[in-house]
Amino acid sequence: MIRTSFAAAHCLKHYQGDCENLHGHNWKVEVAVIAKELDKAGLGIDFKILKAETKTFLKTLDHKYLNELAPFKDVSPSSENIARYLYYELSSQFNNDNIKVDMVTVWESDFAGASFYE
Repeated sequence: MIRTSFAAAHCLKHYQGDCENLHGHNWKVEVAVIAKELDKAGLGIDFKILKAETKTFLKTLDHKYLNELAPFKDVSPSSENIARYLYYELSSQFNNDNIKVDMVTVWESDFAGASFYE
């Protein structure tokens, strides 16, 4: 599992309360993978590769207004939907016969986060 972060603004759609207004978070992201087999070094996947590729995807979200981005045009950019989006994007990058993205968790604060897995 790796942890990384990004900063972005959003407003929740179809929500009644303060979070329907424009606001931002310093989001934390956790990505967990599972491996059937380990390589000769005893690794399923090198953490630096997993972290670098995750950061590449997060650059598309970092310091952006999430509601304006294509993945969130029709869905609310909630922690749940961000986790789902990252899960599928990272799965398309990493999943193979040996490695599978197991779960993505997105934290909008130290006390509130959401996970997505299949």
